[in-house]
Amino acid sequence: MSDDGSATSAPPAKSAALRSFERMLALGRDSALLRYSIGNEYAKVDDWPAASGALAEAVALDPTFTAAWKLYAKALERTERNHDALDAYRRGIAVAKQKGDRQAEREMTVFARRIERALGGK
Repeated sequence: MSDDGSATSAPPAKSAALRSFERMLALGRDSALLRYSIGNEYAKVDDWPAASGALAEAVALDPTFTAAWKLYAKALERTERNHDALDAYRRGIAVAKQKGDRQAEREMTVFARRIERALGGK
């Protein structure tokens, strides 16, 4: 409860995995997989802004990381950055096509089309 008697929303407690990943990052063990793992942990507790930040780093470190593109786009969508999410899905689709990852390509295509419809076909 806050001073005025209203309920406050505390941020979710960090998981042991997230604490471990952040320690690894602090020790200089940065990698796309580590950033993806951090983003995924934040996504699990619906901290989409933090997830999108970590996942942006993941795709910057490895632009061919299909799963990172997919989760990054979802995080952007969850933070109501639909134009950015659509761009991330499109980039992820291109990566999936290049790598022959048909399942990821199909999934991201479905999500991208939903955003396109919501944006009026833009």
